Amino acid sequence: MAGDYADVPEDVVARVRALCLRLPDAYEEKAWAGVRWMVRKRTFAHVLGVEDGNPRAYARAAGSAGPVLVVTFRVQGPELEALRHVGHPFFVARWGRDVVGMVIDDGTDWDDLGDLVTESYCVMAPQKLVALVDRPEP
Repeated sequence: MAGDYADVPEDVVARVRALCLRLPDAYEEKAWAGVRWMVRKRTFAHVLGVEDGNPRAYARAAGSAGPVLVVTFRVQGPELEALRHVGHPFFVARWGRDVVGMVIDDGTDWDDLGDLVTESYCVMAPQKLVALVDRPEP
Protein backbone atom coordinates (compact mmCIF):
# COMPACT_ATOMS: atom_id res chain seq x y z
CA MET A 1 0.00 0.00 0.00
CA ALA A 2 1.60 3.23 -1.05
CA GLY A 3 0.50 6.21 0.91
CA ASP A 4 1.08 9.76 1.93
CA TYR A 5 2.66 9.59 5.38
CA ALA A 6 3.37 13.24 6.11
CA ASP A 7 5.85 12.64 8.92
CA VAL A 8 8.01 10.11 7.00
CA PRO A 9 9.55 10.76 3.58
CA GLU A 10 8.22 8.39 0.92
CA ASP A 11 11.72 7.15 0.01
CA VAL A 12 12.21 5.95 3.61
CA VAL A 13 8.76 4.33 3.68
CA ALA A 14 9.59 2.60 0.39
CA ARG A 15 12.89 1.22 1.71
CA VAL A 16 11.38 -0.09 4.95
CA ARG A 17 8.36 -1.39 3.01
CA ALA A 18 10.66 -3.43 0.77
CA LEU A 19 12.27 -5.02 3.84
CA CYS A 20 8.96 -5.81 5.52
CA LEU A 21 6.62 -6.88 2.75
CA ARG A 22 8.97 -9.63 1.55
CA LEU A 23 7.97 -11.55 4.70
CA PRO A 24 5.03 -14.01 4.64
CA ASP A 25 1.61 -12.48 5.36
CA ALA A 26 3.15 -9.13 6.32
CA TYR A 27 1.05 -6.07 5.63
CA GLU A 28 1.34 -2.31 5.99
CA GLU A 29 -0.99 0.18 7.60
CA LYS A 30 -1.00 3.80 8.62
CA ALA A 31 -0.22 4.05 12.32
CA TRP A 32 -1.24 6.75 14.79
CA ALA A 33 2.06 8.31 13.70
CA GLY A 34 3.99 7.10 10.69
CA VAL A 35 3.63 3.64 9.21
CA ARG A 36 3.71 0.18 10.71
CA TRP A 37 4.12 -3.31 9.34
CA MET A 38 2.23 -6.15 10.90
CA VAL A 39 1.71 -9.88 10.86
CA ARG A 40 -1.53 -11.27 12.26
CA LYS A 41 -2.42 -7.92 13.87
CA ARG A 42 0.95 -7.69 15.63
CA THR A 43 3.35 -4.85 14.82
CA PHE A 44 6.89 -5.94 13.97
CA ALA A 45 8.21 -2.64 12.56
CA HIS A 46 7.10 0.99 12.93
CA VAL A 47 8.71 4.02 11.28
CA LEU A 48 7.86 7.59 12.22
CA GLY A 49 9.23 11.07 12.48
CA VAL A 50 10.09 12.91 15.69
CA GLU A 51 9.82 16.67 15.53
CA ASP A 52 9.63 19.40 18.17
CA GLY A 53 9.92 16.71 20.85
CA ASN A 54 6.86 14.79 19.63
CA PRO A 55 5.87 12.07 19.98
CA ARG A 56 7.34 12.54 23.45
CA ALA A 57 8.01 8.89 24.26
CA TYR A 58 9.97 8.46 21.03
CA ALA A 59 11.85 11.74 21.49
CA ARG A 60 12.89 10.70 25.01
CA ALA A 61 13.87 7.19 23.96
CA ALA A 62 15.86 8.40 20.93
CA GLY A 63 17.42 11.25 22.91
CA SER A 64 16.39 13.80 20.31
CA ALA A 65 13.69 16.43 19.97
CA GLY A 66 14.12 16.01 16.21
CA PRO A 67 13.73 16.34 13.45
CA VAL A 68 14.72 12.68 13.22
CA LEU A 69 13.29 9.52 11.70
CA VAL A 70 13.15 6.36 13.79
CA VAL A 71 12.15 2.76 13.28
CA THR A 72 11.23 0.44 16.14
CA PHE A 73 11.24 -3.33 16.15
CA ARG A 74 11.36 -6.31 18.52
CA VAL A 75 14.57 -8.01 19.61
CA GLN A 76 15.21 -10.96 21.91
CA GLY A 77 18.10 -12.85 23.43
CA PRO A 78 21.74 -11.78 23.36
CA GLU A 79 21.10 -9.29 20.57
CA LEU A 80 18.69 -7.39 22.82
CA GLU A 81 21.37 -7.04 25.49
CA ALA A 82 23.96 -5.96 22.92
CA LEU A 83 21.68 -3.29 21.42
CA ARG A 84 20.82 -1.97 24.88
CA HIS A 85 24.45 -0.89 25.25
CA VAL A 86 25.64 -0.02 21.74
CA GLY A 87 24.35 3.58 21.58
CA HIS A 88 23.65 5.65 18.48
CA PRO A 89 21.92 4.86 16.16
CA PHE A 90 20.17 2.40 18.50
CA PHE A 91 18.06 3.17 21.54
CA VAL A 92 15.91 1.22 23.96
CA ALA A 93 12.26 2.08 23.98
CA ARG A 94 10.74 2.53 27.41
CA TRP A 95 7.63 0.56 26.47
CA GLY A 96 7.70 -3.18 26.00
CA ARG A 97 10.50 -5.32 27.33
CA ASP A 98 11.91 -6.11 23.89
CA VAL A 99 11.35 -2.94 21.84
CA VAL A 100 14.44 -1.31 20.36
CA GLY A 101 14.66 1.66 18.03
CA MET A 102 17.08 2.88 15.43
CA VAL A 103 17.61 6.37 14.07
CA ILE A 104 17.40 6.41 10.28
CA ASP A 105 19.91 8.77 8.72
CA ASP A 106 22.52 8.92 5.96
CA GLY A 107 24.60 6.33 7.83
CA THR A 108 21.84 3.72 8.09
CA ASP A 109 23.01 0.22 7.23
CA TRP A 110 19.95 -1.05 5.36
CA ASP A 111 21.23 -4.64 5.30
CA ASP A 112 21.47 -4.63 9.09
CA LEU A 113 18.03 -3.06 9.35
CA GLY A 114 16.70 -5.79 7.06
CA ASP A 115 18.12 -8.45 9.39
CA LEU A 116 16.64 -6.71 12.44
CA VAL A 117 13.21 -6.36 10.83
CA THR A 118 13.31 -10.04 9.83
CA GLU A 119 14.14 -11.08 13.39
CA SER A 120 11.41 -8.79 14.72
CA TYR A 121 8.94 -10.45 12.38
CA CYS A 122 10.07 -13.85 13.71
CA VAL A 123 9.42 -12.68 17.28
CA MET A 124 5.87 -11.61 16.42
CA ALA A 125 4.75 -14.14 13.78
CA PRO A 126 3.24 -17.58 14.37
CA GLN A 127 5.77 -20.40 14.13
CA LYS A 128 4.27 -21.77 10.91
CA LEU A 129 5.10 -18.45 9.21
CA VAL A 130 8.51 -18.18 10.89
CA ALA A 131 9.37 -21.58 9.37
CA LEU A 132 9.00 -19.99 5.90
CA VAL A 133 11.55 -17.23 6.57
CA ASP A 134 15.15 -17.33 5.43
CA ARG A 135 16.73 -15.95 8.60
CA PRO A 136 20.12 -14.27 8.88
CA GLU A 137 22.89 -16.08 10.68
CA PRO A 138 23.20 -15.02 14.35
